[in-house]
Amino acid sequence: MGNEEEKKGFTIRDRRVSSPTGEAAKTETPEGEGRKEPREQKETFPPEEVSLPEIDFSSFVFSLSTSALLHLGEVPDPVTGKTEKDLSLAKQTIDILGMLQDKTRGNLTADEGKLLENLLADLRWRYVREAKG
Repeated sequence: MGNEEEKKGFTIRDRRVSSPTGEAAKTETPEGEGRKEPREQKETFPPEEVSLPEIDFSSFVFSLSTSALLHLGEVPDPVTGKTEKDLSLAKQTIDILGMLQDKTRGNLTADEGKLLENLLADLRWRYVREAKG
């Protein structure tokens, strides 16, 4: 592959219409002169360079629990390297995991159910410890 191909990303074009007939939206100039066709919005993104692992329920739950640990100040932010606490975000993430537990009850494998149960117990204990702090 050539260097030019490696840097190539993809383009997003906004082709939404605002009229019920499907015609392109028409905009007025500030002075009210004539009409213009909508501007095409281009945004390019670099190609994905990182190969990510396959997502399954367990990796999804681990991801959410890692976010909760980050908000509890237990692990450093991967970008800044600093540990910061945001207990409201930690609580929200723990509540999301609790909701997942409720909504998936009876639909998980024994291992998935045990994993979620153990992670929630640990995160809730850590949250209470930090909140009383």
